[in-house]
Amino acid sequence: MKTALTIGNFDGVHLGHQRLIHRVLDFAREHDLTPALLTFDPHPTRVVAPDRAPLLLTTIEQRLKLMHAEGIEHIEVLPFTAGTAKLTPREFVQQIVVEKLSARAVVVGHNFRFGNKASGDVTMLRELGAEYGFETAEIDAVVWRGKPVSSTLIRTSIQSGDVSRACRMLGRPYTLEGAVVHGHGVGSKKTVPTLNLDTPAEVLPAAGVYITRTRDLAGPRQWKSVTNVGYRPTFGDDNRLSIETFLLDPFDGLTPERIAVEFRKRLREERKFESPEALRQQIMRDVARTQAYFRRTSGASH
Repeated sequence: MKTALTIGNFDGVHLGHQRLIHRVLDFAREHDLTPALLTFDPHPTRVVAPDRAPLLLTTIEQRLKLMHAEGIEHIEVLPFTAGTAKLTPREFVQQIVVEKLSARAVVVGHNFRFGNKASGDVTMLRELGAEYGFETAEIDAVVWRGKPVSSTLIRTSIQSGDVSRACRMLGRPYTLEGAVVHGHGVGSKKTVPTLNLDTPAEVLPAAGVYITRTRDLAGPRQWKSVTNVGYRPTFGDDNRLSIETFLLDPFDGLTPERIAVEFRKRLREERKFESPEALRQQIMRDVARTQAYFRRTSGASH
């Protein structure tokens, strides 16, 4: 199997990553190669500089699903160990890129670094490619509103609550997945029925109320929804972060065991109300704004 290959962490599989992948797909079609991708698990920074390791937007399972959905046929997940970190740029190219993955073309971003202490760059990759028989293509960053799209910028946007900006840079809504757990029961008794999400996600939106879409991971069911990320100050419950989702569409059948919550837009900050009734009235206003949003976007089901 001879490949057209791209290499990277691909956390979030954002628009910049998608541009790399689409160039690989084009190259593979033009030269009758298998479109392939090399990624690492765990994230290399967690091995070489754990104190600087970023929180991740996606699990390895989510990344694999997203990369396959883009059209990549072969994904090589290289376990990143202390031994991997010691490979020189030449050893990395010879052992992994050439011998393991039979690359005939390698597509990377302009700031690509590889090998021990990130000592290899695109220029070195191009020189090694000439020696080992593969072509090297360098792709510019995708720029959105004057800034290069990056996992770091997306992470910052989500953590500040600007999920709509994150959506535009990801090319899709930021999504939290996980199990439905029993909450405190207060919301359903005093205000409106909710699903409580327990997620392993490392990057969470800032506390607040969001327009969301909720999907049952076990089947086709999905609902327009309003989601509160926060500490439930109205009920004096300020210790444990909760992610509560109120479904706006009719709910038939059993409660889903696992859900995905897609964050579309922030409605407001979380705040304390003087009574559960005042909170209920605010939720009704949130619901009205959410229904108007989905009517306006009409791409509500996407």
